[in-house]
Amino acid sequence: MDPTVKALITDPYGGYARLRAEAPAHRVLGPDGLPVWLVTRYPDVRQALADPRLALDKAHAAPGNYRGFALPPALDANLLNMDPPDHTRIRRLVSRAFTPRRITALHAPIERVAEQLLDRIEPLGRADLIADYAAPLPITVICDLLGVPEDARQDFRAWTDALIAPDPTRPEQARAAVKAMLGFFTGLIERKRTEPGDDLLSDLIAVRDEQDAGDRPDRLSEDELTSLAFLILFAGYENTVHLIGNAVLALLTHAEQLAALRAEPGLIDGAVEEFARFDGPAPLAIRRFAREDLAIGGVTVPKGETVLLALASANRDPEQFTDPDRLDLRRRENGHLALGHGIHYCLGAPLARMETALALTALLRRFPALALDVPAERLRHRPTLRARGLLELPVRY
Repeated sequence: MDPTVKALITDPYGGYARLRAEAPAHRVLGPDGLPVWLVTRYPDVRQALADPRLALDKAHAAPGNYRGFALPPALDANLLNMDPPDHTRIRRLVSRAFTPRRITALHAPIERVAEQLLDRIEPLGRADLIADYAAPLPITVICDLLGVPEDARQDFRAWTDALIAPDPTRPEQARAAVKAMLGFFTGLIERKRTEPGDDLLSDLIAVRDEQDAGDRPDRLSEDELTSLAFLILFAGYENTVHLIGNAVLALLTHAEQLAALRAEPGLIDGAVEEFARFDGPAPLAIRRFAREDLAIGGVTVPKGETVLLALASANRDPEQFTDPDRLDLRRRENGHLALGHGIHYCLGAPLARMETALALTALLRRFPALALDVPAERLRHRPTLRARGLLELPVRY
C-alpha cells in the first residue's frame, strides 16, 4: 500500500493536514494498488462534489484504472453508481417513498429502541457501546423502515459487517455475504408483493409495479429496486453506527464539551453537525471518474482517472473553519461536507441526524457517570480508508 495512504488510515487528520499544505490534489496509489487523485482542500472538494464532469458511473473509468468490489447487477444498479439522467430518475422515484412524514414517524420508535438497549446494559455497569448500542440501534431502525422481519436482522448485521471491512485474506466471506443478501432481498420483495406492509420497501415495490403496469419511460427496473433496498440498508446502517460511536468518543475525550451538552441538552442538533464535521463516518466521498481532462485546484486530472474527494480533510481545512481541530458544539457557520453536497447529497441525512441526536440524548440522560473504560490511545478504528469507525468502545457508567 502507498505509504501516504497507509498514513491516512493510522493518522487521518495529521496526514490530511500535511497533504493540504503541500498541494490541492495528489496522485497516489489507492488501497487496491491503482493510481487515484486525492483532493484535500475545502473549496476544491465542495466544487468537485457538484461538478458534472466527475462521473460516478464506472463506465467512465479508463481501462485498467479501476478495480472495485464486484457486485451482481441486482445490487450494483444503485445511486452510488449513477449519473443523470438515471440518477435523477431514481432519486425522484425513491423520494416518493422516503418522505419527511415517514422519517418523522420514526422519532418515537427510535427513542423506544434506544431505551430498550440501555435497559439491557444498565445493570452491567460496563459495555461495548459499539456492539451493545451504536450498532443494534440503526440496524433495528433501518430494518423497521424497510420492513425486514426481526428474525433476519442478526444475519443482516453480520452480512453488512462483512462488507464494511472485508478481510483481504478471506474474500469468500464478502462473496458469501453478497450472495446471501441478494437471495434474501429477492425473496423479501416477492413476499411483499403479495403481502405488502406499511414500510418503505412495500412503497418502493408499489412504485415499481405501478410504473410497470403503465409502461412508463421513467420506470424502476427490478435490479434498481433490489439495489435501492440494498443501498438503503447498507448506508443507513454503516454511517449511523460510526457517527454515533465517533460522537460518543469525541464527548468522552473533551470533558468541557460533554459538560456543556449535559448542562444544555438543547445544543444537540448543532452538536450532531459538529460531530459530523469533527470526525465523520465517511472520510472519502464515493469515487468519481473524470469525463474529460479537468483542472482541480490548478492540478490537471486526465480523462478516465479516479478521483477521491477527502471529506475528512475538507472538514478540517483551516481556510474554511476557525480552529478546525477543536471540537466546538457551539460552532457557528458549520458548512461541513460530511454528508456530501450537490445532487449526490446523502438521501438518508435527516434520518442519520435524528438517530444520532436521539441516541446521544438518551445515553447521556441515563448514564451521568459515563466514561471510557480503557485509555483512549488503546481504542482501534477499522483499518480502512473508506470508513471512519471504532471496532469497539468500552465504557463504564
